[in-house]
Amino acid sequence: MNITIACIGSGNMGLALMKGATGVAGETNIGFSDADPEKAKAAAAAVRAVVYNSNLEAATKGDYIFLAVKPQVLPEVLAEIAPIVRDRLAGGKAPILVSIAAGWSIERIQAIVGGSGTDVPADHAPIASVPVVRIMPNTPALISKGMIALAASPEVSLEKIAELEKILQAAGDVDRLDERYMDAVTGLSGSGPAFVYLFIEALSDGAVNAGLPRDKALRYAAQTVLGAAAMVQETGKHPGELKDMVASPGGTTIAGIAALEGGAFRGTVIQAVEAAWHRSLELGQSQSITVTLVAR
Repeated sequence: MNITIACIGSGNMGLALMKGATGVAGETNIGFSDADPEKAKAAAAAVRAVVYNSNLEAATKGDYIFLAVKPQVLPEVLAEIAPIVRDRLAGGKAPILVSIAAGWSIERIQAIVGGSGTDVPADHAPIASVPVVRIMPNTPALISKGMIALAASPEVSLEKIAELEKILQAAGDVDRLDERYMDAVTGLSGSGPAFVYLFIEALSDGAVNAGLPRDKALRYAAQTVLGAAAMVQETGKHPGELKDMVASPGGTTIAGIAALEGGAFRGTVIQAVEAAWHRSLELGQSQSITVTLVAR
């Protein structure tokens, strides 16, 4: 695959996605840029990629430009690279922007890059929309076990979507969906690993309280969650049906389930996902799209 991938941001998620991409695009066709040059160097060294001197260089060279930065940082990055992306779009060689920023819609990204945000000079004529893909990966992508939701703007061809899916599949399971579901996905699979880690920790704490050594408790808890998740995926059975297979009348499991229900376990988990979903919506609404376009 003869493509160049530029990753702006070198945190865990950017690194995870680029680690998988090296097997598709090749190490020398992937590059990092970061506000902290040392972080970019460290990320590049980890996957034997190259380092770009600036975000501007990344925007100039990337066929795919991954925006692997925090939602609060995205406006600044977009405003910085917008002139270069616009020039490439006008020249018929538009890059595809791939954003992982929670809450940021495709439309709002296009508004900044295309020059239709507020504070744009009246005589400035917006050009055609830049192709944008919004993804929501999660941290298991670090071990190629991620869940990656993908939504693309109409400007991204089916061929390019398929190409991007191939890039991302090295980091986990990729699923296309309508963008209106992305904030819900953020609350579920985006934030969900942290909720599962809490559950694993709580399971092992319970076993330690019952007398099991800590190392054994953690091993058993993690494998129990892993195996249970595999049962859901591989059997196709509803989780409730699988639960009933374990919970025999008057047994140990139903006693434990009663304790969970007494503590509003399911309701609390639902509230956790909803809270993360609402926060994703807030992140998308709280960032102003006011930008100052750089004259070129």
